[in-house]
Amino acid sequence: MVHVYNCHPFASQQIVPTEQEPGLVCCGGGALFVVSAGGCKIEAFLLEEEGCPLICRFATMGTVQRILHSEIGDYLVTIEEKNNATYLRAYTNWRYQAAEKTRVGVRLLGHFLRGSSLHGAPKEQMEIIEIPLFERPLCVACCGVTGDLLVGCPKSLVLFSLKRQALSDKLSILDFERCLILHLTGLSPHQVAICSGYIALQAELEVLVVKLERLPGSAFTQKSLRREGLAGNQDLDDFFIFPKHQELLGEMAKDCGVKVSLEWTGMESESRDNLAITYILYRRFAPDFFQGCSVEDTHLHSLQLHPMFTSDRETLGVEPTCVFCFFSLPSTGYVYSVRGGVEMVSAYQYPEKAQQAVLTDLFLHIITKNALQCFSVRCAAVAARAEDPYIDTTMKACPPITMEVCALRIQLFIGLKALCHNRHHIVLLTAADVETKEDTEKSSFAKHRDPSEMGHGWNLYVVNTVPPLQLYNEMVEYSKKYEETNPLSQSCLHLLSEAHLLLRATLLAPRMRNPELQLAFQESCAQLGDCFSRLRDCHLALPYYKMSGLSVTEVISRNRCLSVSPCGYGKGFLFFLKHSLYDETMEELTEETANEVLDIFGAAEPSQLPHVIASPSMVRASPGSGLAHLESLESITGPAVPLTLSKAALALRMGDLQLYRQHMDRHAEMLQVYGFIEEPKLLLHGRGHAVVPTPLARHLMESQDGLLVAALVALHENNKVKLDEADLFFQDLCGKVSGLQGGPQLLVDFWEALLMASSQEAVIQELLFRLTSVYIDRVACRDSNGIKPLKTADDLINSCSHFGVIYPWVSILTPAHFNIVHDHQEDLQKLQSLLCGPTLDVSSILPLLEQLPDEDNAGLSLHVLCATKLGHHDSSIERLLDCCPEAIIPYANHELQVNKRALWWQKLLPELCERTRAAGEENTILLSALKETLVVVAMELNPLEFLDLLPEDGTAEFFLPHLLDCSKRNLMT
Repeated sequence: MVHVYNCHPFASQQIVPTEQEPGLVCCGGGALFVVSAGGCKIEAFLLEEEGCPLICRFATMGTVQRILHSEIGDYLVTIEEKNNATYLRAYTNWRYQAAEKTRVGVRLLGHFLRGSSLHGAPKEQMEIIEIPLFERPLCVACCGVTGDLLVGCPKSLVLFSLKRQALSDKLSILDFERCLILHLTGLSPHQVAICSGYIALQAELEVLVVKLERLPGSAFTQKSLRREGLAGNQDLDDFFIFPKHQELLGEMAKDCGVKVSLEWTGMESESRDNLAITYILYRRFAPDFFQGCSVEDTHLHSLQLHPMFTSDRETLGVEPTCVFCFFSLPSTGYVYSVRGGVEMVSAYQYPEKAQQAVLTDLFLHIITKNALQCFSVRCAAVAARAEDPYIDTTMKACPPITMEVCALRIQLFIGLKALCHNRHHIVLLTAADVETKEDTEKSSFAKHRDPSEMGHGWNLYVVNTVPPLQLYNEMVEYSKKYEETNPLSQSCLHLLSEAHLLLRATLLAPRMRNPELQLAFQESCAQLGDCFSRLRDCHLALPYYKMSGLSVTEVISRNRCLSVSPCGYGKGFLFFLKHSLYDETMEELTEETANEVLDIFGAAEPSQLPHVIASPSMVRASPGSGLAHLESLESITGPAVPLTLSKAALALRMGDLQLYRQHMDRHAEMLQVYGFIEEPKLLLHGRGHAVVPTPLARHLMESQDGLLVAALVALHENNKVKLDEADLFFQDLCGKVSGLQGGPQLLVDFWEALLMASSQEAVIQELLFRLTSVYIDRVACRDSNGIKPLKTADDLINSCSHFGVIYPWVSILTPAHFNIVHDHQEDLQKLQSLLCGPTLDVSSILPLLEQLPDEDNAGLSLHVLCATKLGHHDSSIERLLDCCPEAIIPYANHELQVNKRALWWQKLLPELCERTRAAGEENTILLSALKETLVVVAMELNPLEFLDLLPEDGTAEFFLPHLLDCSKRNLMT
């Protein structure tokens, strides 16, 4: 279905002052090229100035059959006929003719006359390049991205690469190099198009789009495909077989039956990278003679590959954001998006038979026999989604690609013959009989006259299109007519969406972006937000209002009039307001507006009141009014934990501690934790680097710090708060409290509690590192302010698997009555427990231990624990013997087991023998350790092995009992 709106996209028109009757026309580079009806003279007119003044005129070498201009390279390409032969020619530097430089250079492609102008001073003259072909050229196309030239021949496509060599700041030489031939089997092109590697070709009933892709290191893949319905049959004399309608997209298009193979013909420097053909789209139409459809009704025309850029297209190497393929039948037109996946965007049903059509960024223009018609397009909707990943989210929106198209205007012209387009100009060629009424009456009684005796009139019009902003304003005014009669009209929404897409298409072009257009775009977003606030698809009110730049207060004001309507506030407005209140970036509402918001939700969605009241934007709302709304809600729904916590928060804001305590005592702490999970904003506002504790959180720090820590742990584990945000929360909360070394104690309590609850490996490792850092800092500094932790070392050991039971030999080094401050005795034990646990990566904390000396037993225990964890048992044995020999046997009993058992006699026994001999019998600790070591060694070794270990200068009576025990054990075994 096509909507029809009587808007005016055409501003004015002027007649081009041509000397002779035009035969062909084309546009490009701000110029209009007119081929005389005789076909051997071209006139160029300036489109940008009033009256379209003549730029230049020049003769062609033959009768022009087709003409085309390339923006890239500013050259004209023609198909000409002379002496029953067809030629392909390119006209370069044609603008020099404006300075009446009559000299014209003519040369064959690739051949420079008189020693090549590349080696001498270039002549300021027009140059005609004749391009030889093996086949007769049928049609041509120029790439709008590279300037390459594509020529369609009966059985092939020939691709020429544009070469432009700058000779000075003003001069350059254009040339072409034939690089590829695409051989076709089963399809003869009537029209071709090329854009950024995409190639489209069109026969009378078929359209095929392929893409040339560079695949380094791969070979050409040529597939022989059978022509469906035609190949393999001996087509019978008595029958004609017509194929049915068919649409093949993407990979399926390769089964269309058209074979395309490649042949290199030049550009050897690029032949290292092989090209492969990817089939993109195939569409075939067939006349239905049973329905009265003729071949003429399905005759294809107006093939285009239309690129759409969202960045500066003059930048070298810039690829178009989107590429669209457009082709048209007399009654129907089709637009496909072919870049980044292929899909049909729009299908157009024309009210009359179309003779020609042109697709632009903003519109589709078609001509019928007597009318110029303008249709809306969906190119901007496709490009917006290709450019911005946030489209179709709660952040941004855009009218859908599938939205029905509309016709904006039907402008009457008599005898339309041709149409072309350049920027904001539409060029029309008309030719109509100009017989007077009297002549017509006379001819009815006279004999049929010779055609040469009949008068014939023609005109060449340049129609200027209305600036997009002006047309946008007209469309908005037009939409108000629908709104006055029916505010919920879908036609009003459709027209506003069309106006929005018009602005979006204009803003996508980098050169068109300006503050005035941007303001209009925001206004358009606001109008669409107003529509969706009360229509279906109400969720779209949120992104459109966000894109409008309006504050929440302004949006409330725009929707205030709806509160007195029978339906009340629209669902879209409530959806927007609800999500905005949950958004941390929303502005802080005034007391009046905040109270109005309470009334809005109290009437429309009272169940949302606890969440609304918790919003940071509502801090100025009257707590008494909020409490009254919550009391009313509770009378309907009954008590709920989030509701009760919200009432407690409001009571705290009112300074009524008795009422606060009354509400807090209604639920157990664990249920309150679940309530905070449902509404985190009761405890904190903001996200990222701007986290702020609420008054309720500050009060809980003083009265129920355990509940506060448990709530933050639950919020983290339910992805409501990130670890860094929790850090900022506690640092802000405890900023005025003198904390311990390494950070506020409540933050450390949170880390310890989170370590007990978390199952995320990355979080666990981060917490272990943070806690280890804090414990080391505090043990090293040994100061205390008397703040007690929520969990003792024993609590953590008993409830958290990451804290291990402290080894017996560690307890000997630092017993419970160790001579340090009690708080730091706890920190030391927690650190020791982590080192004794299964999770901590000891190597990650070695740099931190450098600040902790091993001169006392506290530092010694930690250094030896780390060394042992890293497998450095030899050095650990030496350090314990040096500083605390009474711990050596407990250490050995605990650590020197299984694969470390040999260290008893390889390391510990020699060390004890040497140190005991040096210390003498007075050192009872070493002597006792040596005896216990000998007992273990005697049990593990046979007598000969044991005897070999004994020192030669040892006392026999000391070692003899152990040797006898070893011998007895050996005999028994």
